[in-house]
Amino acid sequence: MTVGDVTPLEQPVDGPFSTRQLLRLDEALRVADQVTGLNFSIYLGPLEDPSRESAGKLHAQTRNPKSAVLIAVSPNQRKLEIITGTDARKRISDRDAKLAGLSMAASFGGGDLAGGLMIGIDQLASHAGRG
Repeated sequence: MTVGDVTPLEQPVDGPFSTRQLLRLDEALRVADQVTGLNFSIYLGPLEDPSRESAGKLHAQTRNPKSAVLIAVSPNQRKLEIITGTDARKRISDRDAKLAGLSMAASFGGGDLAGGLMIGIDQLASHAGRG
């Protein structure tokens, strides 16, 4: 499941999110894009090993990868990768991404996948600042 380049109403609702959660995630991504000028996306699904390289390949397929921020989550594998393009990396440090990842992982561990993603989007966008 990829969220960000398609509206939630086009997404199947048989996944881990309710329609309401999809709408909230889509709005969070849209606001993050508008405020920062970067392109935020979420990938939810399996990642090949090594997961960082697999997420990097997905990131390369996003719109304008230089300014893209991809949050890749594989709940069944318990993997989380945050990939930033070269322009995005100038505004979101590795430390900032790790802090956002820790916050997301804490929410995921409590069973709140959508909430964790919302927290991560918000933190990453806050660190990136206005574009």
